[in-house]
Amino acid sequence: MRHLVHPARLGIALTLALAATGCSAPAGDGSRADAKPTARASATPVSVTSCGRRLSFTEPPNRTVALDQTSTEILLELGVQGRMAGTANLKTKIPARYEAAYGNVPVIAPKIATGEQLRATATDFAVAGSTDLFTADRAGTREELAALEVPTFVSAVDCPQHGPAGATPFELLFSDYENLGKVFGVQERAGKLAADQRAAVTQAGENAAELREGADRPTVVYLYSVFNGMPYVAGRTGLPSEMSRIVGARNAFDDVDEDWPEVSWEEIAERDPDVIVIGDLSERGRPGDSAAEKRATMNAHPVISRLAAVRDDRILEVPGIELDPSVRSVHALGLLAQGMKDLGHVR
Repeated sequence: MRHLVHPARLGIALTLALAATGCSAPAGDGSRADAKPTARASATPVSVTSCGRRLSFTEPPNRTVALDQTSTEILLELGVQGRMAGTANLKTKIPARYEAAYGNVPVIAPKIATGEQLRATATDFAVAGSTDLFTADRAGTREELAALEVPTFVSAVDCPQHGPAGATPFELLFSDYENLGKVFGVQERAGKLAADQRAAVTQAGENAAELREGADRPTVVYLYSVFNGMPYVAGRTGLPSEMSRIVGARNAFDDVDEDWPEVSWEEIAERDPDVIVIGDLSERGRPGDSAAEKRATMNAHPVISRLAAVRDDRILEVPGIELDPSVRSVHALGLLAQGMKDLGHVR
């Protein structure tokens, strides 16, 4: 087990000079995040906008902290682990392709990091997938950190109101790659990542083009977790609604204005979905997290067990973490598109 980062004296974040080396070059085939560090990118002043805040850098950050797994994996995919001073809030296992790079990044908190833990890293840049990690009782507000001259980056997916009108969640996610690539001077690698994933989204949509043109779209319930016996499903504002649209389906809970609302089993039965997508969270390890446990719960429920989707095994399994916006989400989209095709819902 790796230990937490060695504490640095509070307040030195503002006085540390950036090191002259440490930027990781892109991996040779663009698919791995464990490339050896090479000379740092040339220092060219850049500015990006993140959730309504303008961030300016005279040099690439050298002591970045990723406050969640999503942000960590994006940075590892971009090959900038040599510029990371910490990571936190790991929910599932790191994919094998990131293990070597991740092993060199200090874990400052196994769960959600506090302001003290963040500042002890002498960070010069903090990245998170959502604004709720930047609160006074967590890492500190964005305003507090700005006062300490620590810029904060939040995924554009979490604040679509600040993005271009009509931008899809996937496009907002890809803009994260491009903006972070600009900040770290790895635009080529970020651009390739965004282009490859745009192509994957396009492919998933092409597979469902014929079905999407029809009037009757199949409905899907996304069962993310079961806590204290109650199901949590994807609502309108979560990524699964966009995944459904891409493959020509409709999220059965599109009328609920939340990412992952708690509902009742009876509400799911009333929606009578054509397909149920289970988010497998086995690695998180809480009761009811695994796909097998969720299947068993549905099979044992006196009402849910009688749904056609359950009786006929019209159930798809995808990694649960991939149903939230991340560098892995296009993989879940591909599984959904192929699964819908296998079930006869697309050509």
